[in-house]
Amino acid sequence: MGQVFSANFMAEKTKPDHKNNPTFDPLYGFPNGRKERVMIATEEQMESAKLPLENRDYCAHLLLKHFACRADQFPFVYKCAHEKHQYLDCQHEDYILRMKEYEREKRLLAREAKKRSKQQVEELEE
Repeated sequence: MGQVFSANFMAEKTKPDHKNNPTFDPLYGFPNGRKERVMIATEEQMESAKLPLENRDYCAHLLLKHFACRADQFPFVYKCAHEKHQYLDCQHEDYILRMKEYEREKRLLAREAKKRSKQQVEELEE
């Protein structure tokens, strides 16, 4: 029974909190640096388009383009399939990047926990 408790306790320590910022340096493990993500759509553009808060992400500029196309082409909105595809593709790539960041954080937390437990064992042996 104790083994189950300790396994669950250790799993919680290595599970990243997705609601908070990463605990490790974002450049750790990247000797040449990383490409910084930038927002293309400005806050004023998103506000004037009345874009909901949940859609104000790195793909907002493509969503604005899609909405503009729909307004221009109405009632033939099927002509905006390319803009919709671009937006959905951007959303998918954003999801992939977020999952990679989550996995990176999870592995670094597990690595840190393993180092800590190894250090504690060495201290007990002394």
